[in-house]
Amino acid sequence: MSVRQKMQPSYNLTPIALAVCLGLAASAPALAADEPAAKSDEPSLEVIEVTARRTAENLQSVPVAVTSLSAEQMSQRGVEDLADVQWYSPNTTLQVSRGTNSTLTAYIRGIGQQDPLWGFEPGVGIYIDDVYVARPQGAVMDILDVQRIEVLRGPQGTLYGRNTIGGAVKYVTKKLHGDPELHLKGTVGSYNQRDFTVSGQMPLSDTFWAGFAYGTFNRDGFGKFKNTGADNYDKDIQAGRVSFAWYPSDNLSVNFMADRTWDDSHAKGGYRLTPSLVTGQQPYGSVYDSDTSMPTKNSVETGGEALTITYNINNDWTFKSITAHRDGDTDTNIDFDSTAQPSLDIPALYDDRQFTQEFQLNFDNGGWKAVGGVYYLDGQACGVFETVLGLQGVTVENGGCVDTKSYAAYAQGSFPLTKDLSMTLGGRYTRDKKDADVYRYVYLGIRYPHDPATPPFAVQSDFADSATFSRFSPRVGLEYQLTQDLMVYGSYTNGFKSGGFDMRANKSVNPDADKPYSPEIVDTYEIGAKAEWFNHRLRTNIAAFYSNYDDMQITVQRAVNNNTDVASQVLNAGKSEIKGMELEATLAATDALQFTANLGYVDPKFKRVDYFDPNAGQVVDVSDLWSFANTPKWTGSLLAQYNLEAFGGDMVVSGGVNYRDKTQIFETPSMLDAGSVTLWNASIAWYKGNWEVQLTGRNLGDKEYRLAGYNFAAPRDAQGNVTGPGLGGEDTIVGYYGDPRTVSLSVGYRF
Repeated sequence: MSVRQKMQPSYNLTPIALAVCLGLAASAPALAADEPAAKSDEPSLEVIEVTARRTAENLQSVPVAVTSLSAEQMSQRGVEDLADVQWYSPNTTLQVSRGTNSTLTAYIRGIGQQDPLWGFEPGVGIYIDDVYVARPQGAVMDILDVQRIEVLRGPQGTLYGRNTIGGAVKYVTKKLHGDPELHLKGTVGSYNQRDFTVSGQMPLSDTFWAGFAYGTFNRDGFGKFKNTGADNYDKDIQAGRVSFAWYPSDNLSVNFMADRTWDDSHAKGGYRLTPSLVTGQQPYGSVYDSDTSMPTKNSVETGGEALTITYNINNDWTFKSITAHRDGDTDTNIDFDSTAQPSLDIPALYDDRQFTQEFQLNFDNGGWKAVGGVYYLDGQACGVFETVLGLQGVTVENGGCVDTKSYAAYAQGSFPLTKDLSMTLGGRYTRDKKDADVYRYVYLGIRYPHDPATPPFAVQSDFADSATFSRFSPRVGLEYQLTQDLMVYGSYTNGFKSGGFDMRANKSVNPDADKPYSPEIVDTYEIGAKAEWFNHRLRTNIAAFYSNYDDMQITVQRAVNNNTDVASQVLNAGKSEIKGMELEATLAATDALQFTANLGYVDPKFKRVDYFDPNAGQVVDVSDLWSFANTPKWTGSLLAQYNLEAFGGDMVVSGGVNYRDKTQIFETPSMLDAGSVTLWNASIAWYKGNWEVQLTGRNLGDKEYRLAGYNFAAPRDAQGNVTGPGLGGEDTIVGYYGDPRTVSLSVGYRF
């Protein structure tokens, strides 16, 4: 079946102030690690376990820049979904994509993918446990029965595969432990927030355990569609998961998990930054208010199943098989111009499926550690969307599918060279084969929903093609244990992101639009130090990196032909370089008081960008005009937590500030570009017996900040005055914004 057929006041914390705070926290002398042990009742930090190298290890022994947030930490910091994690990981952008509620835009260290269209590969890999999630739709997952979330910064291609050249984010679910458990939690809050979660597990026999989790997350809109009265920026999400663990012997375990998420929130309306050329509508007083000429229907359903078999061959060797299937369906309407007239409307359908199989072999004899395996992915991503230019009486339909078969073999090992010096060597060979079917038809009249029976007025693209992309990606590292609590490391890692086809290809404007674009390649050099000081009271993890970035994939859309058509390109944008640093610090000041902070700095620059200008009809170098998108130069946070006894129970009081520097939304400057943002959050949690109560305030300064937008601006003169209509007869510059100030109260009980 073809796709056509199935388818106010705020405060500012400068980077300098954050640097001073972190510098004071990290100013412990190196000799501190060799001082006599403190008394046993002195405060110390807990050991953090991560699986960054596909096996459980102490965070401080892993020569990779990793942030790990436990379920308890996320709860006390008011982290509601995966996008909130960006505030606690330096040089990380995890945001809700423009015009959506649950599609993820992810960047780490300047590398990611802004365009969530089917067929385009992400630059940051998202994982649920050990299963790769190929598409960003539905990836803004709510925090439900989660053990921890890990953010791995820098290329992770050796162990995690293609499309992790920026890094990887791991959503690690809570493991079954065999004891009966039931947890109920309800939350009420601003904008009529109404959340409820229930999770539990129980043994069905001595060797067979079952668990489940279910959550419903609801909220009225932050604003309204003024001309229809429907909520805008509302939330209507359900999520569920079941899991089973079977231990037929001491050496064999079988784990099965299935999850499903349903997002029926309204399609999100944008905020016009300029007056409408069609209706004269002025920008509204609230950035959460909008108009629409479309139904606000939106439906996103995603989910999957995974079967993991682990066999301990002996004390040194472990075999693991991971078999998984995932799928997603999206039916949404995006009103680009955000007016009551159908000037520029985009109804869209997405449909994706993936099957993955991984066989993995682990070795650990206490000195040598190694992991290797083979990986297979069979995926299909399809979609169709209409560009409805209602005032011009034209509808353009883009659609098609891309089938991907990916094969990989990988191995990585760490082994001692001397007592304190070890080396890591690894590599991954990946081969991707992609088959694409792309069409772009022009119809007369307003045409939605999708109607495959009507013949097109004109065909701008209709082609099928195949391409194969392959790469060997090595990793080399050295780790030196200076003391028991201080490890320094250096590494070189090569990253690979697969090439593909432009699913918006318009051959009538760009005759080469049907040709495949090339893979991205990045070479990253990193040095770092992981240390604990003062008898494990202070932890400082520092990393500095430099990346050579070749053939960066950038999606560019421009209005052409007197603003009556759109030319799309996926550029392999020449060369660029990225350099930066990261610092994470945690201090147990007393038994009761703890400080946590992070600071990130990144300086990315284009060195060459070859851009085909459809209006000029030639390739030009625009590197001096472009900057990296979604990559603030400075990011940071500072959090304090105080524990005390109160009202017959234990109380945890948390407060903190998060900072992100000014951000360019697209590679080219525009009116959408966002200034710096400082957010203040606080919470009070109280625990007594089986009860837990938490009051949380987010964005307490009620800071207004823009996350994304659409920029199909009308032509302007040198003074910025509009000189004529843009695409669809409009001046389409609309923005999408982060959440305003919210307060919530949660009550939970554990049986």
